[in-house]
Amino acid sequence: MSTPTTTPVTVLGLGRMGAALAAALVRAGHPTTVWNRTPGKAAALAADGATVASTAARAVAASPLVIVCLSDYDAVRAALAGADVDGRVLVNLSSGTSEGAREAAVWAGELGAVYLDGAILTVPAAIGDPSAQILFSGPAEAYAAHEAVFGALGTPVHLGADHGLASVHDVALLGLMWSMLNGFLHGAALARAAGVPAADFAAIAERGVGTVASWFAGYAGQVDERSYPDDDASLNTHLAAMDHLVHETGALGLDAGIPRHIKDLADRAVAAGHGGEGYAVLAELLFRS
Repeated sequence: MSTPTTTPVTVLGLGRMGAALAAALVRAGHPTTVWNRTPGKAAALAADGATVASTAARAVAASPLVIVCLSDYDAVRAALAGADVDGRVLVNLSSGTSEGAREAAVWAGELGAVYLDGAILTVPAAIGDPSAQILFSGPAEAYAAHEAVFGALGTPVHLGADHGLASVHDVALLGLMWSMLNGFLHGAALARAAGVPAADFAAIAERGVGTVASWFAGYAGQVDERSYPDDDASLNTHLAAMDHLVHETGALGLDAGIPRHIKDLADRAVAAGHGGEGYAVLAELLFRS
């Protein structure tokens, strides 16, 4: 009888992330079977003790727990075509949308599999470290049965029974990441145009980002309650500062697309009568967009 520390696991897909997942499972002592469309990618894992299957179907047959990490949900279905997943727990850590996750859950269920969808919130090099957060959504019983296995990959978090929740969180966090990175790159360009090395700006920006992140919990409460008190500065006050940002950007000869987009959302909120409320009131426009 297998235990959480000896549960056989199959990993389908050995790109950078898939290979990192398989390597972490091998290190944790799990009998690990791997498959990849290009067999050569499995050589290093085989040297470390993984079993290389010649087909996806054989890889699936080797384990009760199957983890898939491919380019998208279509690739998942293609890889599993002809494989017998009946009675197995199928964990899809490929990128996708909440709609795709729910459709995949129906498809897997029709084949007799128990389906968990997931999202990896880290880079391959961090897999296996507790700092790596991995989100899961789907049946709580299936998650609980294999939580210890998932712990070998990082810190697992179960979001709920709705299969789409992992993808919703994933794309929301990607949006946050890109917004932060675009904001930083605009600030770095602004600083460099003024003769300040971007590296000097980065040192100050890191502390500023930490301060902004500390506001998230409070803003989240306001969004949930749909109540936006003017605790520190009203949207009107923010809008005046946005004018300065747009002006400074243009004066230095930079593209003003990012600050104009920020100001446009605030302008619309003020026009809708929200100027005296707190900054988080912008969420109300996003709900209606």
